[in-house]
Amino acid sequence: MLALGVLSACTQSPTGRNQVLLFSEHDMQRLGEQSFADIKEQEKISRHAGLNRLVQCVTRQLVAEVPGNGQWEVVLFDSKQINAFALPGGKVGVYSGLLKVADTQDQLAAVIGHEIAHVLAQHSNERVSRTQLTNIGLNAAGVALGQSGMREPAMAALGLGVQVGYLLPYGREQEAEADRLGLQLMARAGFDPQQAITLWRNMAAAGSGSQPPEILSTHPSHGTRIEGLSGLLPEANNLYMQARARGVQPACNY
Repeated sequence: MLALGVLSACTQSPTGRNQVLLFSEHDMQRLGEQSFADIKEQEKISRHAGLNRLVQCVTRQLVAEVPGNGQWEVVLFDSKQINAFALPGGKVGVYSGLLKVADTQDQLAAVIGHEIAHVLAQHSNERVSRTQLTNIGLNAAGVALGQSGMREPAMAALGLGVQVGYLLPYGREQEAEADRLGLQLMARAGFDPQQAITLWRNMAAAGSGSQPPEILSTHPSHGTRIEGLSGLLPEANNLYMQARARGVQPACNY
């Protein structure tokens, strides 16, 4: 019975990688919406008109390239954190501290595109599912998202480990997948994929102090990431040139 349940939940990611997903899209959307509502209550929301305009514009350009994109809610939080996240249900959160490191529209697109890619590849569902199979068993998986004891692990599985103080980093395969999909997404949206390399070099420089950016606490080393992204640039550059030829030229600023 257990084996049949697992097999019935097997699927493939956008890059063809095998995944086990135990939860429905509705379940994950509900969890994303609940978590986003919690964070909006806990964090100060930025009212800076210019920065909000920049973040909204970049996200809008990226989401326009997502099939069946729907309505995405984007919130800029007034915080020194160098971080961003995206959640199932079309939720994007950006911390204003990130804009001190991602200092161009293209660099910001690299971060937000990467986070949206985690959602598109259902990495949150994959991690919540793994948590259930490891900790409480498949039979309880159907009700786990509604249990209070699962709230922090579930939020951590959404990529919110820093926010809830419960670290559950994405796996190496998931990070590499989000890098590839995110780079493709930003390129199709008309953002220069080369700037993703610059962005992570900026991250590396920001992380050389006593308190590295929060986003680096759950991501691979900057050297590993830059090497991987460099290998993906030829494919992404082709998509970028195609977008430019179609007249896709974002002009996001504040």
